[in-house]
Amino acid sequence: MDVEELRQRLEFEKQTLPLPSSSIEKLHIDHQRVEQALEWQAAADDHYILSRSDPLYPALLAEIPDPPPILFVKGGAHSLVIPSVAIVGSRNASPAGLEIARTLAAELANQGFAVTSGLALGIDAAAHQGAINSSGKTIAVLGTGIDTIYPKRHRNLYQQVRESGCLVSEFWPDVGPFAGNFPKRNRIVSGLSLGVTVVEAALRSGSLITARLAMEQNREVFAVPGSVLSGHYQGCHQLIQNGAKLVEKSADIIEELQSLSHFHLEQLQQRHHIEPMSNCNLPFPPLLASVGYETTTLDQVVEHSGQPLDLVLVQMLELELQGWVTAVAGGYVRLKRS
Repeated sequence: MDVEELRQRLEFEKQTLPLPSSSIEKLHIDHQRVEQALEWQAAADDHYILSRSDPLYPALLAEIPDPPPILFVKGGAHSLVIPSVAIVGSRNASPAGLEIARTLAAELANQGFAVTSGLALGIDAAAHQGAINSSGKTIAVLGTGIDTIYPKRHRNLYQQVRESGCLVSEFWPDVGPFAGNFPKRNRIVSGLSLGVTVVEAALRSGSLITARLAMEQNREVFAVPGSVLSGHYQGCHQLIQNGAKLVEKSADIIEELQSLSHFHLEQLQQRHHIEPMSNCNLPFPPLLASVGYETTTLDQVVEHSGQPLDLVLVQMLELELQGWVTAVAGGYVRLKRS
């Protein structure tokens, strides 16, 4: 993407904002910032700027009422096409809540779901770590610019997420932590996901904002119950009373989302104009032949198969769902012979 292309995309996105035309005309695109953003993208191979017309822009996120016109992504942007479940909760979580979040995330990652959260203290961090420990994919949606690590104590976790999945922000890379931006990013956490799981939440909790947004976006909402004597779970109990599904184990989430993940895959196939599979027992033979029984990087799969990246990503997702390959740190591993 060059300067002119990004300017054109920003102008187009500006025109599609849900604002009166008089307000839209007053919006000004800072062309110097555009050039700085493109310099940021060119600074590393895993820096991406995605507009809504980009093949890697998450299809589910594009469906929400106010999708971000531009996403800054650091890490493996292909993680954004994997069906995702959000796990959120209290920053001041109990030891039991942290363990539940890690366990749920690990089990979801083992089933091929990406785990999305907000890189905050407490439940968010535990969810990211659970997915990472299982060599799964995890996505961190930041309430800061993509280059700002907040909280600072999560420097190591930030790097682990970058290597195991990706970091995402709608804010320019150098934007610092402003309180008003964190609730705003919650719509992206829920928008990226098939469903949102709240592990611990008091009655006044930012996690309940995410759950409310998920309901407005027609996403599934799950909540983990706890002791009625503990303030940690009052928000979760309120969600369950209002129709959220009670969760005791990951299977409670997976059985609800299994059909949705296949629907998500069909939507991806339609978006990328992929023909349905033939009746051949071996799916995508050229692609499957590109994956070895030791870790094969995505770049190697693309080069060996001779297929475009967006097509490879969607077909690899279907191969994962069918149990032919599994995503691991650094790429993919083949699981069975043809």
